Amino acid sequence: MLHPPRQSLQVAAVPSQRVPVRDRDQDEPWHTEAVCRRDEAGLFFAPSKEPTAARLSREDAAKRVCARCPVMVECREHALLQPEPYGVWGGLTAAERRVVLARRRRREMELKQTARTVAAAG
Repeated sequence: MLHPPRQSLQVAAVPSQRVPVRDRDQDEPWHTEAVCRRDEAGLFFAPSKEPTAARLSREDAAKRVCARCPVMVECREHALLQPEPYGVWGGLTAAERRVVLARRRRREMELKQTARTVAAAG
């Protein structure tokens, strides 16, 4: 179900922010500690033509699994950096991740604009 990250999870989408990384053997991939490895993958990914009520219930159950996961932050950052287009990753649905990514992009643009304004004034 989980795939190894294709890039570092230490750097968030906004370069000025750092993602906290748990203390563990750095040779061991983050996903080896994922709680979802012990649960059915169907809980985290929608079957085709799933009714809305069933989807919401399934996503809520998946988020409860994520909430007790020791690598939730790493999983979420992986899904945001890839970006993973489907499923519940790090306690967020695909739609919720799109909102987070849009906010990060907007914040990054605001920071760049502020830096340009300060540089022009200084």
